[in-house]
Amino acid sequence: MAESKELQVKGKHEVASPAEQTRPGVVFTPEVDIFENEQQINLLADMPGVAPNDVKIELNDGLLSISGEVQPFEGKDESDVRIEFEIGRFYRQFTLSEVVDQSKIEAKLDDGVLRLTLPKAEKAIPRQIAVTAG
Repeated sequence: MAESKELQVKGKHEVASPAEQTRPGVVFTPEVDIFENEQQINLLADMPGVAPNDVKIELNDGLLSISGEVQPFEGKDESDVRIEFEIGRFYRQFTLSEVVDQSKIEAKLDDGVLRLTLPKAEKAIPRQIAVTAG
């Protein structure tokens, strides 16, 4: 996506909390892909092993936040050999502009991928204007 002002992405980093943490451990940022067309912006977040009830999505004053927790995958009779999936708390935040119709945002979690559909506001959708004679 070119330098777009519709959705501002903060770079990948360990999340720094404005308040002191009450739980130990690192908070990680899930990987995302963002693409758009004339009607909407789509955001895909990598969420392997995350259940829909373990994801919290909030919209507050143009700030879209995705947070939750990934539970360990191993069973009680298994021990870790190698762990590459991020386990623990995650957090990712995006700043939305007025181009996004914030009242119509939808979220769906399917096959380990969270898909946020951010419809563009009617005023932001390109349209053809008819020319009349006279």
